[in-house]
Amino acid sequence: MPMNLSEIAERLSCRLEGPGDTLIQGVAGIEHAQPGQITFLANRRYFSLLKTTRASAVLVEERINLDREPGMPPLAALRTANPYLAFAHAIELFYQAPKYEPGFHPTAIIAKSAKIASGAHIGPYCLVEADARIGKNAVLHSFVTIYQGARIGDDFFAHSHAVVREFCQIGNRVILQNGAIIGGDGLGFAKQKDGTWYKMQQSGPAVLEDDVEVQSNACVDRATVGETRIGHGTKLDDLVIVGHASHVGANTMLCGQVGLAGSTKVGDGCILAGQVGTAGHLTIGDGSVITAKSGIPNDVPPRSMYSGYPSVDNRQWLKTVAALNRLPELQKRVRELEAELERLGGHPRPSTAPGRF
Repeated sequence: MPMNLSEIAERLSCRLEGPGDTLIQGVAGIEHAQPGQITFLANRRYFSLLKTTRASAVLVEERINLDREPGMPPLAALRTANPYLAFAHAIELFYQAPKYEPGFHPTAIIAKSAKIASGAHIGPYCLVEADARIGKNAVLHSFVTIYQGARIGDDFFAHSHAVVREFCQIGNRVILQNGAIIGGDGLGFAKQKDGTWYKMQQSGPAVLEDDVEVQSNACVDRATVGETRIGHGTKLDDLVIVGHASHVGANTMLCGQVGLAGSTKVGDGCILAGQVGTAGHLTIGDGSVITAKSGIPNDVPPRSMYSGYPSVDNRQWLKTVAALNRLPELQKRVRELEAELERLGGHPRPSTAPGRF
């Protein structure tokens, strides 16, 4: 429902600059916002759009100046230290997610020995196997499968086609997006004399601590022995694979298509950007950032930023890329110097010799 800016500022704990009686009906990105909507600025690359956005108000940091193009309507400011977080809360003021009434759909199959606490919504064609335990207020949307012996805490939400395999352990307030697989078999095979692969039983569960979210079609493999563990508050993006017996710390983010080979250890508060891959049996220290498409063959120290393949300190990688971009210019310069030396009677090595550029 529509709200006045003054009410929004109070609910978001922002300092308002502008008319408090402006009516706001929704939220939008800065490029597409219209009058009656609120937007935000958290990335400096969009700074110029402050001059032309048609939004009625913008969530910005204290020091940002709201210069406007001539003829543009006035733009109110909601000052906050974290505009992106404030925008996340603003969305919740105007968008209400669907509610799911407690109850079991008649097509759901629940084993007699399974135990599901009060307030649960079990949707169409869900399967909960023997001896599974699910806490209070769970939502299993549709076609969700909970294998035998799984243990799941309170306020669990599984979107359609999510799977929790046998004996896996899920904490409180965990969200599984569509197609997430928790506890699928890890890549455990032993080579036999005839060259064939012998499948090893994957006996160790996957463990997700409280407040973890696993997004669409991501996989957390079970362990051959021991466990695979995802720390509390950690977020796994779409198409992430966490290999068997890996341990990921608390409040870490693994972005799209990150792949952790088996027995990788990732610390607390890390960010692995899109398509980062690790070799197995290595450690990434607390607070580290790995930039997109980097390959990690060795340990990464805490609170560092690594890039490239094989990955190195980000500053070294930037210098290497800068030098690489200059190679055509350097090659041309070397050929010119060789030609000049030859003209003066020298005997330079041919520029086409093996190993040269």
